[in-house]
Amino acid sequence: MPADHGAPFLIGELAARTGRTVHAIRWYESQGLVPGVARDAGGRRVYGELHVGWLDLMDRLRRTGMSIAEMRDYTALAMQGKATLRQRRDLLEAHRARVHQTIADWQQALSLVDRKIDFYDAWMADGRRPPLIPVETPQGLPAAPPKKQRKPGR
Repeated sequence: MPADHGAPFLIGELAARTGRTVHAIRWYESQGLVPGVARDAGGRRVYGELHVGWLDLMDRLRRTGMSIAEMRDYTALAMQGKATLRQRRDLLEAHRARVHQTIADWQQALSLVDRKIDFYDAWMADGRRPPLIPVETPQGLPAAPPKKQRKPGR
């Protein structure tokens, strides 16, 4: 990582600035996700502004479902410098595609939850059970109704 600008600070200040616990920061470090941490003469970890941004990036990647292994790969690539720009971009592009798919899946699930809430609101409003809401398949088509089971011997 390039040199930080600004005065260095210790882990407690990094925790305060990022809203993470000291324990969480140490966990990120133990996973190889916080590059470029130096130590002062007393052996204490010393951080800079780049670490604040780096922790934010790692947290957002994690919250969007990137695996720890991929985050490690990304971090290792970043530590290699400019020569890995294309690889880092490609890794993030593939992750973005997965995030978009997850969002689409969640939008579809949320739509069903919204329709179900409307179903219950209508039922409570007039006291009569409304017709069932057809469930959509991932392709956007109504799901086929379940087939009636035939009794043996008929």
